[in-house]
Amino acid sequence: MDTERRVLSTMQLSAAPRSLLLLLGFARLCLPQSTSISFIQPGNCSSSQYYSAVQFSCISCSSGLRSSDGLKCACPINDAVTDLGSPQVNCSPCKLNEIVSLDQRTCLTCDSSKCTCDNNDATVENLINNTYKCVLCTGGTRPNTAGDQCELCPPTYSSTCSCSASNEAGGLCLPIPKQDFTSVTLWESLYLYASYAVCKEYNNVTACQVLTNMVIMNVFSSTSNAYNLYSSFSSSNPFLPPVIYSTVTQLGTTAPTNLSYQKNAQIQFQVVKYDVRGNFLGWETLKGGTLQMCSSTQNFLDAAFKFGTVYNLLCSLQVADLFQKVPEPIFYELFLLYTSTSGTTMLWPVPVWNAGIAGTLGSRALRRFFLVDGISGRQLNLSSSPTYVTVATSLTLSVYLPLSPPSSEPPIQLTVQYEKQSLQAALQVSFAVTYTQSQGTYKQNTDIALGVLGSLAGILAIMETSSWLRRSGQQNIGIMMIIKFLAFLSGTLANTFFLLAYGIAVYWLIAFKGQTSVVNVTLPPAKGQVETDFVIYLSVAFSLKALELIHLLVSQLTYNIFLIDWEKPKDKTPSNTQGKSNVSIWRTILVANEWNEIQTYRKLSPFFQLFMVLLLLEVVGLKNIATKDLNLDLNPSAGSYQAPMSVILRFGMSASMWLAVGIVQVLFFIIIYERFFEDKIKQFVDLCSLSNVSVFILTHKCYGYYIHGRSVHGLADVSMETMLDNLRKEEENLCPLRGLEPSSDLQTFEVLLSERVREQYEKILQPLFEAPNTAKGGNNKNPMLQQRIKTYYTINRFLSCFLDHVYKDMDYIVKDKLLLESVLDMEFQQPIEKSIFYSDDRCHFSRTLFYSNELVLLLFDTLLFCVIDLGTQNFILATIITFVVQMRCFQRIFRSMWRTVIRTSKYSVERN
Repeated sequence: MDTERRVLSTMQLSAAPRSLLLLLGFARLCLPQSTSISFIQPGNCSSSQYYSAVQFSCISCSSGLRSSDGLKCACPINDAVTDLGSPQVNCSPCKLNEIVSLDQRTCLTCDSSKCTCDNNDATVENLINNTYKCVLCTGGTRPNTAGDQCELCPPTYSSTCSCSASNEAGGLCLPIPKQDFTSVTLWESLYLYASYAVCKEYNNVTACQVLTNMVIMNVFSSTSNAYNLYSSFSSSNPFLPPVIYSTVTQLGTTAPTNLSYQKNAQIQFQVVKYDVRGNFLGWETLKGGTLQMCSSTQNFLDAAFKFGTVYNLLCSLQVADLFQKVPEPIFYELFLLYTSTSGTTMLWPVPVWNAGIAGTLGSRALRRFFLVDGISGRQLNLSSSPTYVTVATSLTLSVYLPLSPPSSEPPIQLTVQYEKQSLQAALQVSFAVTYTQSQGTYKQNTDIALGVLGSLAGILAIMETSSWLRRSGQQNIGIMMIIKFLAFLSGTLANTFFLLAYGIAVYWLIAFKGQTSVVNVTLPPAKGQVETDFVIYLSVAFSLKALELIHLLVSQLTYNIFLIDWEKPKDKTPSNTQGKSNVSIWRTILVANEWNEIQTYRKLSPFFQLFMVLLLLEVVGLKNIATKDLNLDLNPSAGSYQAPMSVILRFGMSASMWLAVGIVQVLFFIIIYERFFEDKIKQFVDLCSLSNVSVFILTHKCYGYYIHGRSVHGLADVSMETMLDNLRKEEENLCPLRGLEPSSDLQTFEVLLSERVREQYEKILQPLFEAPNTAKGGNNKNPMLQQRIKTYYTINRFLSCFLDHVYKDMDYIVKDKLLLESVLDMEFQQPIEKSIFYSDDRCHFSRTLFYSNELVLLLFDTLLFCVIDLGTQNFILATIITFVVQMRCFQRIFRSMWRTVIRTSKYSVERN
């Protein structure tokens, strides 16, 4: 057993090296020494070589020839071929009196030693006897293309199958000699005259369609050969398709008489299609993707034909992709499908305007069009790639209301814009649906409204200027009066243009979006006369309103405000030798600070206004009402088509929301907040009474307002207990009333000063204007400071005495305004000897604040927000910019007003 194991182990050890040697030998057979080969292509092989697709090299042919593709060998023309699929073929040369068969597989003996047949002979092969003979084709026949049998002559040829070279074109023998045309494409050179002649002479329907197609393909030629041939017999040939409307008036007169569509109804169209060779391809219901080359969802594309929806889809496409999809043009004729009054389904051909057509066709409406033409640009042959492709880059379906005659415009028409581009180019293609309507007397009505409102605005500006002249005490016309008139006129005209623009927007918003059944109204076209006028009105309104606001701010900054301190010193004896008063100034500063706080006090909150408007427009979705369609869906689905925004409707919706929120805020403020919470204007009057400080405001030279704040208790700088006791006395009617006159609690007045009072007032202030404004600080030894202190005391004493009727030559009377004076806000009576204090129970002094100028501010904010939105088409950005403008403006006003008020009391501050 041990011996056997040793033998087996030896055999296994010896077998291992043998297997390894066999594997190495097989590897040498399968793998070449080097895996790199020369790069050789079929074009590198000579005429006596073929290209091996296995070895990727050129190999010599045994027969000495190669095939046309270069991948196999070939035999000479008169050799029989034995081809079993190998690149190398066996060639057998035919003898002198033999000819190779048509399939080149055998040699045939010629009959009567005639191996070449005549042109009118057909070859007859007898493969059983291997013979070959020529047979003359007679009796109206000729050899077929292969030449192996006779066939009937074409219908257009003579009985002998002969045709003159001048009459042969497109494989046909024309009845009349063909004409040579210049500047024609390859397609036209082959088939233009042939289709014309065959259509004209033989009424060939296919040829007539081909000729009609070539008329449409000739969109860029000013002298169309196809159109000239077409028009030469179009009126006399019933088989020639009508492709051109005869007259322009035919467009409107041939329209259906009972067209009408409900809101969001689908317009039904049918298209008939033909290929470039004149074959009828059938009818097709027009859907979203039939004529639209841009891709999208079916619902999105179908929205184009929803009546009343302005549609526009634009995309960028590669010309090569369009050509690959449509290598040969497809021609369309568009028909409107409708139901007649008798209930019959009818078709009306939609006129097509080709915007690129020049010459005679430029003013004619057609009935046929194409989308992509890749055959006109082919030059070498019809199988070659075109040098250019003609693409319909813009298709616009225009709907004109009213739909039914009488009308000078067709109810529906299609405008096509073509463009030539190379295969490597990319272009923008679009499909749009627009709606237009005769505006009738709209322009005239708008001009009349503008004229009437503008005249009223001018009259109102003249009245305001007249009132300003009276209040300023001016008698002559000067430069300041002209400036004031222009300022007043800008305000009144701003309101005029705003009313006109807002009225236009609201009218279209109601008239267009409010349609519930049959649609009879459509929006004005974009960038048309109506929209252009609207943008002009809105721009002018904003510009003039901005000027009015600037005038308001400048006027408020130039008002003269003086705080009259009625407080008397508690100690009648001067406190020191310098004669300084011991009356506290902090009451005056308190009133001045409160006046400063109410300068920008408004009846609405700008922040809440912006928040609510943005909430309604963006979150609730009211902005979607401004789209150019009849939908009122506030939250449309994500995949649905969103019509573009209308400039007019967008302004109407945004302005309405802004005004609605603002008016609601103002009504809430006046009716609820001021009655049940706080009225800061009346509280300011109460503060003046508690502080024993009156406010004298001069907005004009001789006109202003007076707030009587004189305390009925004589002193206001008292302890808390004394003040509470004084208030209790007033509540129990144990003290006089707060009013200027006895037994009256009226504290606010309009003031019309006499010329004498105004002169005295200016005389007291004159030293301040003459003194140089160089002294700063609180140095008591500064003479300028001493002059200011003296002037403050003088003015305070003068106004106090004037109000106490001390000066008999500068007295005043208190009276009520006439009703007409209150309505017109002007005074008819001039103060000659005595000044006039008009009773003012409505606190008209608030006109010097933002509080009573809410209308100006509200309209300016409305116009600012809307103008920014129309420029950016973004409500969020408009909100941000409006907020920034409001805050910056109010901050500047706050600081300016503070400086104005401080100017009235700094003389007193510096004395302490």
